[in-house]
Amino acid sequence: SDLDDLPTMSDSNHTGAFFFLSGLPGLEVVHKWLSIPLCTMYGASRARNSLILWLVKNLHEPMYLFLAMLALNDVLLCTVTVPKMLIIFWQGPSPSTYPACLTQMFFVHALFLSESAVLLAMAFDRYVAICAPLHYATLLTGSLISKVGLALLARSVAVVTPGVLLILRLHFCRSNVIHHTYCENMGIAKLACNSYALNSIYGLTAALLTTGLDFVLISLS
Repeated sequence: SDLDDLPTMSDSNHTGAFFFLSGLPGLEVVHKWLSIPLCTMYGASRARNSLILWLVKNLHEPMYLFLAMLALNDVLLCTVTVPKMLIIFWQGPSPSTYPACLTQMFFVHALFLSESAVLLAMAFDRYVAICAPLHYATLLTGSLISKVGLALLARSVAVVTPGVLLILRLHFCRSNVIHHTYCENMGIAKLACNSYALNSIYGLTAALLTTGLDFVLISLS
């Protein structure tokens, strides 16, 4: 197959190395057909979220800032993943350099965590609005919401950065084919020649303490 003819990571060093993203395993024959609804949904998502951002900008209401954060997060997450997916669906396995793959991995995980955090912030925003309506305007000011947004961003960066550093310690000498449409932590780690147990432990722990905890707190709110 085409994937069998691709060079391995042993052919080059880390800085000049590259991975091949193969797409959706088992669905290669329908990649071109899948690109049609994917492209349509991407365009619709960009248009919808851009409209939300424009409306929030003109409303000037602090209560809508979290909605704007969520819309911006959606736009960025789609932009980081979908164009590369479309290239894979249209042209087959697509190469991605080692730095580019790590960069995409960082933004995908950071944006996924920040989306979870924004949903949590929105849940507690509604909790305050329902349980303390008379104090809502004084408690949740535009300044406070901006600080919360920065804190959520800092949390995402702080959680994802160690994951990237753990990838950097790995050595690759086998296949460089990632059976996915984008670079993600464990997809890269499983290609390593040395042990990636620490990557697995950290990834699971980070997921439980961030998105897992966010889900519990959203439910409680």
